[in-house]
Amino acid sequence: MPTESAKKRAAADARAGKAASTQAGEFVREEVDRIRQGEHGARSAKQAIAIGLSEARKAGVKIPPKPGSESSPRANKPARKKSSESTAQRSHASLAALRKEPTDSVSPQAMSRQAKQSAQGRSEASRKSAAAKAVKTKAAAGR
Repeated sequence: MPTESAKKRAAADARAGKAASTQAGEFVREEVDRIRQGEHGARSAKQAIAIGLSEARKAGVKIPPKPGSESSPRANKPARKKSSESTAQRSHASLAALRKEPTDSVSPQAMSRQAKQSAQGRSEASRKSAAAKAVKTKAAAGR
């Protein structure tokens, strides 16, 4: 569950006109901190990022789908719960599974590896335009 501070930081980013990915970064950062503190684990850095993005979507950040992924209207509908178990039981089971995962998957080295891998998949033009946009939206104090 995202904290109020993450929601406030994301809202401040939205008011500043920053990208949805920047707003979602607050939730990802919070999730990485949770894992590093040992509240639960993650199998990989990608999983930690995915959990953070999921929380951002639940909080209302309008994150576009991953480029190249096909999203059908059926896939976007919430699935019907066929099981008789309650939401609390499912939530508890999910958290119990995450607690068994390692916490070193979000070490600074692992996050650096993930960022480099992700950047390799983007074109030079894409990286350049993202850097140019970051300069435009950076606060004067950050320059």
